[in-house]
Amino acid sequence: MITRPGDKIFKALTVGSGVFVVAMIALIGIFLLIQAIPSLADNQANFLFGRDWDADPEGGLAFGVLDLLLVTVFSAVFALVIAMPISLGIALFLTQYAPRRLARPFAYLVDLLAAVPSIIYGLWGAYVLAPALAPISTWLNENLGFIPLFAEGSSNLAIGQTIFTAGIVLAVMLLPIITAISREVFDRTPPMQIEGALALGATKWEVVRTTVLPFGRAGYISASMLGLGRALGETIAVLIILSSTTSHFSFTLFDGGDTIASKIARAAQEFNDPRGAGAYIAAGLVLFVLTFVVNAFARSIVAGHKEYE
Repeated sequence: MITRPGDKIFKALTVGSGVFVVAMIALIGIFLLIQAIPSLADNQANFLFGRDWDADPEGGLAFGVLDLLLVTVFSAVFALVIAMPISLGIALFLTQYAPRRLARPFAYLVDLLAAVPSIIYGLWGAYVLAPALAPISTWLNENLGFIPLFAEGSSNLAIGQTIFTAGIVLAVMLLPIITAISREVFDRTPPMQIEGALALGATKWEVVRTTVLPFGRAGYISASMLGLGRALGETIAVLIILSSTTSHFSFTLFDGGDTIASKIARAAQEFNDPRGAGAYIAAGLVLFVLTFVVNAFARSIVAGHKEYE
């Protein structure tokens, strides 16, 4: 094989870009770890399993990340449960059922949701969606309150600044991510498999069930995991919607509270003291590791599927 100078330059650029990204991620992790260690050393509470948060250096550091982690994961998983079936339906409609002249503009419309700033979603959730959901939240609490998921929480249902509202807003924010990737995966289903199923007399739904869904399952799950990573790190929208509270998280959708990201953003004015800031950086390190694990899991699902390469 003849190697041209342009090939060498292009290879060097691509390898350098890849190394740069990996180095940046490693440096961010090292920075968080170095900044967090002094505060963790002075922490008088159990960092991973403590539920109280006191990052005031004057009173002695005593902070635990458990409640923040639970609210983060709970709201993100709730959003994912809502977003996954809706995204699947949209992706199947666009690739299998919609006329071509309608599929393209509809796909653009869904993709545009990703371009809306987080602060817009937050304001919409707090001032439009929350009041609209108040009657539904009250009904769920009054009729299904015996289920822990719908039990009374720390937030006022009439105001609606709950995980229930935040989760629905997050679900809307996840739609373009999961839908776009799923649409691309379903669209790459080998035509011979589809034509073979049709030749055997399969209906449209049977084609989707026996060829499209099995082919795209790994890609769809991977897209959902990437969406989960997006939901875990969302900051501004959650900060605006969720009401701050000193009560512990009680595993109900009607709790307020903070995710790790919103807690850090809410306390940004306290970062003038390195020890206090170190407590929040330690919490950020936990979120960094959690997001990294979720994204690595998403990549591992796709790995080994040659049809996606």
